[in-house]
Amino acid sequence: MSDLTNKGKEAVGKAKEKVGEFTGDRDMAAEGKDDQTESKFKQLTDDAKGMAENVADRVKDVFKK
Repeated sequence: MSDLTNKGKEAVGKAKEKVGEFTGDRDMAAEGKDDQTESKFKQLTDDAKGMAENVADRVKDVFKK
């Protein structure tokens, strides 16, 4: 999933949370928090994947020399 998609889902989650709090809809507020948590987790896993790929590329470069 792209970083932009994750950021969009996080923003929608924040909006759901605020609307839920404003209207007293606990389920919507909780769903918004869940959306934010899921988005942040996906961002972290995408970042970790990118770092792992970078390390793998560096290791390959070392062995090519």
